[in-house]
Amino acid sequence: MSKVGFGVLNWVVLGAYLLAMLGVGAYFTRKASKNTDSFFKAEGHIPAWAAGFSIYATTLSAITFMSTPEQAFLSDWAYAIGSFSILIIIPILVKFYIPFFRKLKVTTAYKYLEERFSPVMRAISSLLFVLYHISRVAIVIYLPIIAITSVSNINPILIACVVGGLCILYTFLGGIEGVIWSDVIQGFLLLGSALLICVLGIFYIKGGFGTVVNDVVTNHKFISGNDFNIGDLSKFVPLILAGQIFNSLYQYTGSQDVVQRYQTTATIKDTNKSMYTNGWLALITIPLFFGMGTILYSFYQHTAALPAGFNTSAVVPYFVITQMPAGVAGLVIAGIFAAAQSTIASSLNAISSCVITDFKQRFFNDKFKNSNDVTLARGIIIIAGVLGLAVAIYLLMGNASQIWNLFLSVTGIFGVPIAGIFAVGIFTKRANTVGVLTGLVLSVGLSFWVQSLNISSLLVACVAFISAFVLSYVVSLLFPGGNHDVTGLTVSTINETYVKKN
Repeated sequence: MSKVGFGVLNWVVLGAYLLAMLGVGAYFTRKASKNTDSFFKAEGHIPAWAAGFSIYATTLSAITFMSTPEQAFLSDWAYAIGSFSILIIIPILVKFYIPFFRKLKVTTAYKYLEERFSPVMRAISSLLFVLYHISRVAIVIYLPIIAITSVSNINPILIACVVGGLCILYTFLGGIEGVIWSDVIQGFLLLGSALLICVLGIFYIKGGFGTVVNDVVTNHKFISGNDFNIGDLSKFVPLILAGQIFNSLYQYTGSQDVVQRYQTTATIKDTNKSMYTNGWLALITIPLFFGMGTILYSFYQHTAALPAGFNTSAVVPYFVITQMPAGVAGLVIAGIFAAAQSTIASSLNAISSCVITDFKQRFFNDKFKNSNDVTLARGIIIIAGVLGLAVAIYLLMGNASQIWNLFLSVTGIFGVPIAGIFAVGIFTKRANTVGVLTGLVLSVGLSFWVQSLNISSLLVACVAFISAFVLSYVVSLLFPGGNHDVTGLTVSTINETYVKKN
């Protein structure tokens, strides 16, 4: 397939966006340099709505920007049901999780695991997060670039260095406050870009919106009876919802890039407002991104044709580059990169907060008592960012290997079981260190076995969470010697004052 030129005007628009993001980071440099509280928590100065927008932008990557429309393009809206998981878990988060994170004034989520269980659980969970998110940075850079450059003549190595490098730089400069306000801009840009694709797509289709509706009805592009066929778990709607609930529980309780936002607002009331802001934005995702896929399906059925053998993972950037006016296309491609950068920046700042708080300050503060933690934090952002970017470039050069995919699976599959560990710590009093360590290992092993069956990744999420919770609790009952005072650390003692143990 011949590739399409990107055009000077599109480059100008994309360049202006990238420089604007760098300007945001530079603007917050002085405030972020005060101390680690400023660099990692913004001293609690972030408005609730901005924190909510930041959470939304963090959880919506460029991969989602393209893969969700592709799902609707190829099939239907069955996976849209997963987006409702956030409305189910927000009341649980507000009532049972956020109070503990706010009470302990945690910089990282994993401090709760130390206070509830032991320093070992804190270190293990934090290390797994760091490893997974370095690899995730690489994938979040690699996948959208490989899709966009498959249909355009943009140099993939150059754009990776520019997009990834500038993202590392503004994260380095502005700390979490710079990251959040960049997320806000990027959130508006990616939503506006998605809306623009939908509007122009309908405008270009012969027959307009009526043609789209007819295609939805005729081709069962919304939800069909097959989506409730238990014989095909890959599209079984109840499993999609359950799996997304457990995936979301990890993202919002055990993943530092999101949990970090809970401390950036002034009060717990503001934190709760930010969660509901994020929830409503997540619902907007359904008609925008699934609708985009359906609209593109109608467009390429009635108005234009895709090249033979076309890779549908690039259907969104192909439409943008070939059908949108010059300048507008550059803005929408900037929106796709905005989705990538919001995820990357959040991962980098979160990685830095884990290394500084969970390891340097917790275990090595005496050896490095005279060090400047903000300077160290910035150094870690550079190291983690360069590592992620280097792997992305390696993959873009055509050296993708099964070893890297295996590494991503190994580190990633630990995520949902850790959400089960958080849950068993909060909702039970009997869970102890021996139990949760054993439960974590057994749960990961069981999850790997289920994954090897290649049934559904969402089935893996269900098994991972439930097995981690149940096995941790059962083993704790069998080995009760590790129990200690949990006053103020479980739901049954949520209103009691927590006193730190020495």
